[in-house]
Amino acid sequence: MTRNPPLVPAVELAMRNGMRFPGESEAYRHARDALLAEEIELRRHIERVAEQRRALPPGPEVTGDYRFMGEHGPVDFAGLFGDKQSLVTYSYMFGPQRERPCPMCTSLLSAWDGEARDIEQRVALAIIARSPIERLQAFGKERGWRHLRLYSDLNGHYSHDYHAIGENGGDEPAFNVFTRRDGRIRLFWAGEMGAASADPGQDPRGAPDLMPLWTVLDCVPEGRGTDWYPKLDYPA
Repeated sequence: MTRNPPLVPAVELAMRNGMRFPGESEAYRHARDALLAEEIELRRHIERVAEQRRALPPGPEVTGDYRFMGEHGPVDFAGLFGDKQSLVTYSYMFGPQRERPCPMCTSLLSAWDGEARDIEQRVALAIIARSPIERLQAFGKERGWRHLRLYSDLNGHYSHDYHAIGENGGDEPAFNVFTRRDGRIRLFWAGEMGAASADPGQDPRGAPDLMPLWTVLDCVPEGRGTDWYPKLDYPA
């Protein structure tokens, strides 16, 4: 079995960093190098978590009566895979009880629309909501989406079984990954972090965070803030 070579300590790697900027102080460089070591450790932890995720034992087999309507007509769950062996699904908070969809979900999916063709070179990607397909397509057109595959959950069974419906019957976001191996479809992994596992003072969110928006804002002094969220539109 091939063994990975031991890792150089993060502090040592940070000290090898030769990047400098005009006018920076010694205090800035000292603090920045310390932060760089933490960023290296974070990258390594992300890799360890991804490796642990990939090593999960087979998940539960998918056996429910799941029916969807897509752009080209009705499709069963296996049909969401197309010719791929893995399927990523996102349950979009845009059920029939909503006048307009969730702005946070919409922000995420607007970013994913630009990545969808790249993602689908390796895996299938399906966006599922409980509104009729015509309503989903109309909003997608309004938003300018070009590449996301949208599906209506016709009987609501999928949304119920895979935690896209809350206790009050309202929408919940849900991120699920499925595999198709040896003729069997199984759940591979699902995002399970929510309000019950949230840390004090932070919005409930998963890890990895699926929204590029927050990745960018985490790099600026203003951060995510505590009272700002995306909107469906902004004043000109």
